[in-house]
Amino acid sequence: MYPSTAFTTVLASLWTGIAIAQTSDSTNSASPSTVSSNTSTAASGTSSAYSQSDVPTGTPLPGNYAGPLRPQVHFSPPVGFMNDPNGMFVDQDGLYHLYYQYNPTDTVAGNQHWGHATSHDLYNWTNQPIAIFPGGPGEGIFSGSAVIDVNNTSGFFPNQTNGVVAIYTLNTPERQTQEIAYSYDNGYSFIKYSGNPVIGSNSTQFRDPKVIWHEATERWVMVVAYPVDFEVGIFSSPNLIEWTAESNFSHYGITGLQYECPNMVELPVVGGGEAEDSPSTLWVMLISINPGAPLGGSITQYFLGTFNGTHFEALDSQTRLTDFAKDNYAGQFFYNIPSGQDQVSINWASNWQYTNVVPTGEEGFRSSMSVPRGHYIADLERFGLSMISYPYNISSVVDTELASNSSLGNGTVAVDYSAVESGALYFEANVTGLPDDSPLTGTLNFTFMSSASGESVSGGTFISSGDVWFNRGNTEGLASNPYFNNKFSQTGLYDGSGSWNISGIVDRSIIEVFLNGGQLSASSVFFPSQPFDLMILRVAGLNENASVSVGVWSLRATWLDQANINGTVLGNVTTGNDTGATTTASMEAVKLF
Repeated sequence: MYPSTAFTTVLASLWTGIAIAQTSDSTNSASPSTVSSNTSTAASGTSSAYSQSDVPTGTPLPGNYAGPLRPQVHFSPPVGFMNDPNGMFVDQDGLYHLYYQYNPTDTVAGNQHWGHATSHDLYNWTNQPIAIFPGGPGEGIFSGSAVIDVNNTSGFFPNQTNGVVAIYTLNTPERQTQEIAYSYDNGYSFIKYSGNPVIGSNSTQFRDPKVIWHEATERWVMVVAYPVDFEVGIFSSPNLIEWTAESNFSHYGITGLQYECPNMVELPVVGGGEAEDSPSTLWVMLISINPGAPLGGSITQYFLGTFNGTHFEALDSQTRLTDFAKDNYAGQFFYNIPSGQDQVSINWASNWQYTNVVPTGEEGFRSSMSVPRGHYIADLERFGLSMISYPYNISSVVDTELASNSSLGNGTVAVDYSAVESGALYFEANVTGLPDDSPLTGTLNFTFMSSASGESVSGGTFISSGDVWFNRGNTEGLASNPYFNNKFSQTGLYDGSGSWNISGIVDRSIIEVFLNGGQLSASSVFFPSQPFDLMILRVAGLNENASVSVGVWSLRATWLDQANINGTVLGNVTTGNDTGATTTASMEAVKLF
């Protein structure tokens, strides 16, 4: 794939005048019968990189983060095109590593590498050099995962306990196979295993391995997609090299036209373990669908169940979606978060129906990730067991309280945030004192708008019905695109607790909305022609004894805080480790998740 003229101009302008210190770095159907395991255990390998004149090795690409559509608390690539999060893990020093599907040479999908960034808090990110490169012009490094081989099961790390192994799909015109690469320097550079592939195939539809360590069986477990067969294969291995096909999870939920990016994770259950038949944890199988989502394009669904090391058994046939809007796909959970804690994911905040044409391409990049989401399982009124999804550690980027009212009642709060450098806000409205013996009434609505153009996005919740909704239709970007749906809604249920809550994060060109602490959530991109600078939150029609507390906070410009006077962020150009410190802002008088 060749870069467009416009993209080449943007990239050239970023490189001009920047002296960067170089650092050295150490469509056929598939089924289990079409794959084979490579049993070689040789630890020799080859470098991850091959020469492309427009793709640097050993140094990150610079990127301009000053554009009006560039998010400030969401991760986005320095330049080029990004899609699925890959290889996410927490290292032994507590540093989060995010890899991602990355085309560094154009703002459309293709030429897949693994981009890399690190963070101490999941909001202040440091761009790192590209981690894994294709081995030639006909190859793509597709999605996958990464693990820490603490016990050196692979034999690659005889003298260390922090060796990292990446497991990914190698895509070629002829086939998709599963390969591994290993890292001696905590995941900054990789050596491809000389015995690749570790799982061979003659199919072009076999991809996206997610690997975890299963403590009970003391084996590595992989889930991997057979996309057009609507199957997730489950494999096990003692050493990340020799893999055994154990079972398939097949034809569950919405199939669309293909399964992609499976994940399997164990989550804590709120109140679980208190009764003999109440488990303290449950396993979750997540499967992404593209195309064929209910709203069009791509979406992720999940199933709750049990896992014994070889077979995942769903508790029921219910299809549950991770998001009720249109821009949340291919999420992955961080490896190495201790069992029993809320697990954390990051998701790609876009949709394959329009991702290659969104207006951010004019700023030299396309796509951002969601904010980090914390997850656990709760038993919800009528919905039953459900995965909760809430904004994880948002307090770490809170800057200034812009508005607060602990007893608003029926009324309006307006916030002019034109002076907020980031253009990013967090808001929360909590209703308390709702009756449990009479009909519920009332609405909570919010609007973000541009005083210059009049464009806006809006949303809210009807407490009486439990409905939560969002509308991005009053913005100019992609307004004529037939796939860029405008309105989204879902229904929650009041549980008799006396409270109802809506919260959200707006960040220049993306909004994430959460009902009742993440019982329902929506992720949506939008593209105004002028920056938003005004927020209005309205409460109306509440029950007589109910009250509302409202808070609005500005969020820090985590990218512009790193930028030079031209808005350019260079990334980590001096060392192979992310040693930058982060600060934590305090946030009072509000419940954060």
